[in-house]
Amino acid sequence: MSPSKRLFLPLTLGLLLPTAPLAFSATPKPEDHAKAGAALFSDKGCTYCHGAVGQGAKKGPPVTDLWKDKTWTDEKITNQILNGGQKMPPFQDSVSDDEVKDLIAWLRAKNKPLPPPAPPQDSSAPAQ
Repeated sequence: MSPSKRLFLPLTLGLLLPTAPLAFSATPKPEDHAKAGAALFSDKGCTYCHGAVGQGAKKGPPVTDLWKDKTWTDEKITNQILNGGQKMPPFQDSVSDDEVKDLIAWLRAKNKPLPPPAPPQDSSAPAQ
């Protein structure tokens, strides 16, 4: 092997290896999407109808076991979130495509991260 080829390989590896951890750490893990989805579940007001952890409430059905129901495809969940249905209002103006993906990741998670507490409603606002 020529001296230039012997120098090329270590030099190339020396330049590439330090950046390898950055490439791997930049890719979010599925559980990161589920955590983001849990926060969105609370922040976007889903808890008001579906309960604090998705267990269901007077206005909305439980969503905790949605991951078990194979009839709820990602497309069907996306459509439900964006366009609403039955008693659910549409959220197409409130969520981005990435946020929908995060919500689906949370709904699909077998061991769901808990959503943070919902923000309190402003009781000082005048009733309408």
